[in-house]
Amino acid sequence: MSEQRRIVVGETADGQAVNLPVVQLLTGRGFITGKSGSGKSNTASVIAEELLEAGYPLLVVDTDGEYYGLKEEYEMLHAGADEECDIRIGPEHAEQMARLALEENVPVILDVSGYLEEDVADELLRETARQLFVKEKKLKKPFLLVVEEVHEYIPEGGGVGETGKMLIKIGKRGRKHGLGILGISQRPADVKKDFITQANWLVWHRLTWDNDTNVVGRIIDAEYAERVSELADGQAFLQTDWADGAVRKVQFRRKRTFDAGATPGLDDFERPELKSVSETLVDDLQEISERKRTEESRIEELEETVERREARIEELEEQLASARDVSEAASRMAEALREPETVQSELPGGGEELRRLHDELLDLEAERDRLTETVAEREATVEDLEEKLETRERQLEALSARIEELAAENDRLNRTIDSLESRLADEGATDILEVSGDPLEFGYTPPEQSVVVDDGERAVEELFALSDVDERVRRAADGSQCSADTAREVVSTLVREGPGRVESVARRVGRSTVAVQGLLSELRGEGIVDRTDDGAYAAGDELVGALRAGGE
Repeated sequence: MSEQRRIVVGETADGQAVNLPVVQLLTGRGFITGKSGSGKSNTASVIAEELLEAGYPLLVVDTDGEYYGLKEEYEMLHAGADEECDIRIGPEHAEQMARLALEENVPVILDVSGYLEEDVADELLRETARQLFVKEKKLKKPFLLVVEEVHEYIPEGGGVGETGKMLIKIGKRGRKHGLGILGISQRPADVKKDFITQANWLVWHRLTWDNDTNVVGRIIDAEYAERVSELADGQAFLQTDWADGAVRKVQFRRKRTFDAGATPGLDDFERPELKSVSETLVDDLQEISERKRTEESRIEELEETVERREARIEELEEQLASARDVSEAASRMAEALREPETVQSELPGGGEELRRLHDELLDLEAERDRLTETVAEREATVEDLEEKLETRERQLEALSARIEELAAENDRLNRTIDSLESRLADEGATDILEVSGDPLEFGYTPPEQSVVVDDGERAVEELFALSDVDERVRRAADGSQCSADTAREVVSTLVREGPGRVESVARRVGRSTVAVQGLLSELRGEGIVDRTDDGAYAAGDELVGALRAGGE
């Protein structure tokens, strides 16, 4: 990453562009505040747009479901509890969220607004933040965690929960690992002062409550405590450490993407077409959800089995107790019959009564033997069922392991197919011809932008032979996540095939959308490519002119 890379977010009163250093934004501690409608969420979205435009991923904790509009221009993973999300997730997905964001460079919107149980949303955020911190200790990759309504997690009054403690830990220790944090709140008086005072860049939009303006006076100066209530929408006081603490009055630009957080009105609004993330990413996350549901179903099944066994054991114990009672009664009767004189003196009827009692005793002993045998048989049946259940459980575990192996093999084959398709597409590339048609739908170059040469490959190679062009391409590659060879391939693709969106260019060169987005941004800064009004990228005018000159 270029240490001097900066993004433009607005302008000062005299029309000077306001630019912010990327590294400090990604690794620093920021705080944006302002009352509702003053522009704080717009400012956060503008910073997110510029970072995404430059190819740097981030993770936004969305508490009100208002950041999905970023997907109008940028490929992001929208994860949460609502049906509108790309994937429904829970705390069990936290490690995967952090891995995708840091290792796969996938920008993430962690939408916690749709969870009915606050504990679930709180645990999801806490575990995701913890995983980001743990992984960054090893990766040390500049990355920004954006947290809306930060006062809900680190309040000034009351206790700070485990999630708040994790966010404070990131604020204090994350920077040395490359992990930055940006907190957003409409009530600075409600945010723990330690978090605000440790911030090295702050944006103060309009505030009117005395408690909030007093915070401005303590952090900046009493003069600004009075002036902050007079700011117009989108205006703010910007205070940064890297500008020696100087305070500037800034008018932030309006965000380009859909404003999903706008107050609903009487007119219907049309939801824009949003960019989709890779189906493979969603499938991987869905597999975690399916595995969790399977585990929960298996637990319920085992609990029901245990309940049935316990009920059966109680039933057998009752039968066994009944059999013991019968046995005891028979024993007492046998004892009595051994003393006929006593029985005869106590029972009328003499011998006939003894014979009747003797017959009853025999019947009782037979019943006892039958019940004892039945209990033994049923205990054996229970043991047999337990052995079968254990065998089924082992078979289920073996099948689950086999399914995971097949899934991994399927993923490997899919990657191989994608690689072969990409190679076939590369081998089938032809020179650019002047044809009609939609350039974005068919990949054709419009006549006014086409370059017709006798040998396109030779012309492109001669173009890179120009030291100035090759030097600028190399600088762009150094400032991105791509190699110089990939940068040359991207430029060649745009020259041969004409303008294309980030996704189509990424497929042609076999790199991720996020990586190619960053490379195109760097090439744009070097004047090698231009960005058209409809969001596509094309070879720059200077580059086309040089190629035409070489073709003539």
